[in-house]
Amino acid sequence: MKIVPCAIDGPLIIEPQVFGDERGFFLESWHADKFAAARLGIAFVQDNHSRSQKGVLRGLHFQNPGPQGKLVRVVAGAVFDVAVDLRRASPSFGKWVGVELSAANHRMFWVPQGFAHGFLTLEDGTDFLYKCDAPYAPASEHTLAWDDPAVGIDWPLDGLEVQLSAKDRLGKSLAEVEVFA
Repeated sequence: MKIVPCAIDGPLIIEPQVFGDERGFFLESWHADKFAAARLGIAFVQDNHSRSQKGVLRGLHFQNPGPQGKLVRVVAGAVFDVAVDLRRASPSFGKWVGVELSAANHRMFWVPQGFAHGFLTLEDGTDFLYKCDAPYAPASEHTLAWDDPAVGIDWPLDGLEVQLSAKDRLGKSLAEVEVFA
């Protein structure tokens, strides 16, 4: 697998080795020893799967206390996936990094603890899978506004009508959310 650093310290793009032939393909989406050798020795405790239609924007979610690191990937369709640095002591506090994940490119994205995470679906029937290193804790979940001008995410909307959950419509600005030390 190939590990690609991002412009912000912490998030990583992971490109697994894909073995393909006329029958299809095979890849390892998780191998504890190989990830540990790449200095990503992560103990996952929960797997999640969501399906969304084109134009659904989920996020930007984070838990504080009890932050979650997430290893995310797409197995059908495509998303624009985003991580926002919420570590106040970080030189990249409030900055974001985004990457397209798709069934075609097989990329994975590591979003470490201390980041808000969200994605915009680019195709109908997009299946998004993610492994978490801490359990979901609804009482600790917060939402950073997806369109906060202080963060300035350049979402690839291309005429899409964004669909948000009620919770995500109530996202708070960077100045209002409880960030990490």
